[in-house]
Amino acid sequence: MGESRERLWTRDFVLLTVCNLLLFLTVQMQTPTFPAYVKETYQANDFVVSLVISLFSLAAVIARVFTGEALKTKSSKLLAIVALGFVAIFSAGYYWAGSLVFFLLLRILVGIGFGMGSTTFPTIVSNVIPTKRIGEGMGYFGLSTSLAMALGPLIGLGLLNWFGFGSMLMVLVLLVAIIFPLMHFIRAYNQLPVSSGNVQTVTGIRRFYDKKLLLPAGLNFCLSITYGGILSFLALYGKEAHIENVGWFFLTNALAMVLIRPFSGKLYDRKGHIAVLPPGAIFVGVSLLLLSLTTTESLLLVSAAFYGLGYGMIQPSIQAWMVKVVTPEQRGMANGLFFNSIDLGIAVGSVLLGVIATHSSYSVMYRWSAAYLLLFLIVYFLSQLIAARAKKAAIASENVGV
Repeated sequence: MGESRERLWTRDFVLLTVCNLLLFLTVQMQTPTFPAYVKETYQANDFVVSLVISLFSLAAVIARVFTGEALKTKSSKLLAIVALGFVAIFSAGYYWAGSLVFFLLLRILVGIGFGMGSTTFPTIVSNVIPTKRIGEGMGYFGLSTSLAMALGPLIGLGLLNWFGFGSMLMVLVLLVAIIFPLMHFIRAYNQLPVSSGNVQTVTGIRRFYDKKLLLPAGLNFCLSITYGGILSFLALYGKEAHIENVGWFFLTNALAMVLIRPFSGKLYDRKGHIAVLPPGAIFVGVSLLLLSLTTTESLLLVSAAFYGLGYGMIQPSIQAWMVKVVTPEQRGMANGLFFNSIDLGIAVGSVLLGVIATHSSYSVMYRWSAAYLLLFLIVYFLSQLIAARAKKAAIASENVGV
């Protein structure tokens, strides 16, 4: 194996990471701004506001299932172009949405485009990363997603508050347009990993998941429920708590994620997910409890720092975990399931937490949100206990056999 095949920072890897960053950035600019916009423009209640997030996420989930299958036979470049076209055209259409129903329809269409793009780019990049560096490479690539999810809301809220809804839409469409010329210089669209020779033996619904992925995907789902509550209701909570600049939450969150990533990534490589996921869950839980008590910007920033530390430890580690435990030809499926667990969590979180907020307050809602991190820890430690007992039983059985 030549040295060149072990290079990680190739042109294709860098360009794909930048394209992914821009795609997620444009979508995350919409996520926290639209709930407040819909509530004010259409006088919608909290349940209808939650549909702005949940319908988008569910559309992305369905699109990923079909995109994962299409990537096996269709041009990944064509799929990426169609995805970006959906995001750009229908995002621009928000400006002319004259009714709530039409606005929600556009959210579904943009969700389809995002689902296609967020499956295509990670699948291409997982095929250009050297096998021996797949965990490291997916970790760096995943940072583009984390940064976009943190910085996008800040940029979107800033543009909406300072320049208005139309200007925000113009900027996000421009960002999508920038991706097209960058894609021209990517060469590895249809590069595939070496086949293990048994891809055709998997049929039916098992084409879309592997049982080894259910645990990390479930944990990612629990984490994403809490993020759904932040994306959907943080701007509204800021008004309830009389905090003017809630956008700083996302900037502080992003900085914390960037700072923790190098340390948590190395810790994951040395010690495994057991050294990263439990402390990360505790950080996120503390963040949400602090957020429920927030009445000042300073406490908001402390909450954001804890959330960024926890989120930055958990999510990239889970993606690396999921990519590592499957065969090369299953990486597209693993990436799709990873992002689907995020979007399903956000969708479910938006609806469930929206119902809680409707019958109580946003402060109470965030306390309930913290309970999902307790569920995260219970499920994780039970799974580790079961795995340890199974391993011990297997060793004992081997000893008896000897």
